Amino acid sequence: MRWIVDGMNVIGCRPDGWWKDRRQAAVALVDSLERWVGPDHDVTVVFEKPPNPPIRSATITVAHADRAAANSADDEIVRLVQAAEDPDEICVVTSDCALSIRVRESGATVHAAAGFRRLLDG
Repeated sequence: MRWIVDGMNVIGCRPDGWWKDRRQAAVALVDSLERWVGPDHDVTVVFEKPPNPPIRSATITVAHADRAAANSADDEIVRLVQAAEDPDEICVVTSDCALSIRVRESGATVHAAAGFRRLLDG
């Protein structure tokens, strides 16, 4: 199963002070994804703009939109789904209604961000 994670949507689903240090919140999400990922999972987390300094991972892909703008991460997620050979094997993690509609129309399934966050926190 391929997972594409709407990074800020998952981060923002819990009011834990993430807005005080967005980069650290992104690092914490990547760390959680690295602990969660298994041999049957291909995970990409998408942010609106590249974290500075970059966040690197040996086990998941950390991606970002070409330009930071409203809905740019959503557009990148849709692009990734539409570019996939088998979009029906992709699960997009988001609670964004508009993004959910767009990726479902492209063949992917959707998993709610808050439920996924609970899964990560296990």
